[in-house]
Amino acid sequence: MVARRLDEVRARIAEAAARAGRDSADVTLLAVSKGRDDDEVLAAYRAGQRDFGENRAAGLTERFHSDLPDDIRWHFVGTLQRRKVGLVAPVVVLLHSLDRLALARSWSTQEVASPVLLQVNVAREPQKHGFDPDELLDVADRVSDLGISLEGLMTIPPRPEQPEDSRRWFEMLTALGERLQQRHPGAVQLSMGMTDDLEVAVEAGATIVRVGRAIFEPAPAGDTDRADVPR
Repeated sequence: MVARRLDEVRARIAEAAARAGRDSADVTLLAVSKGRDDDEVLAAYRAGQRDFGENRAAGLTERFHSDLPDDIRWHFVGTLQRRKVGLVAPVVVLLHSLDRLALARSWSTQEVASPVLLQVNVAREPQKHGFDPDELLDVADRVSDLGISLEGLMTIPPRPEQPEDSRRWFEMLTALGERLQQRHPGAVQLSMGMTDDLEVAVEAGATIVRVGRAIFEPAPAGDTDRADVPR
């Protein structure tokens, strides 16, 4: 079942990429495995999936030290508490949710720390984490000055009623990414798009889409693809 759903999601990505004149190989599918059991993760792995995302430090640590294959590439996609940086930094290939400078300072002190994406609050929603678009370039400079490898941007836009509702926000992140690359050429990644709007994200330039529900459905009660969790 998981393998079939993965194929369906990959097909959605490929079709959206083709419409945009892009190569689907330039889009990484991140399977958001939070709240799923190891058997489901293993089923996705056996179907060829290698990139998985967790949004809680304890869950990530448990996964990393489990009997799951050691060539899985773990990503962190949730809001990270500073006191848990030491659990996450050594085991992930990418932190998607660097959302404040205090976290950047903690991240920079780790002996082993993966690259990061800056989380951008594109719609300036008061309940959301992330940097304001207007402060992004200054923040990027300060993060880079800390010696952190900055690979791009991530956003969680307002929940769309229709997938097309997300386009304006994805296009905004793409435009911000283009400005960022003028000062930080290596910051090429755009992590945006989930189950409901991944096609729009790919058409707008996403290089990573974060998908949980469409791969692991039916979801546990109350679970969603959203990665916003309290500090």
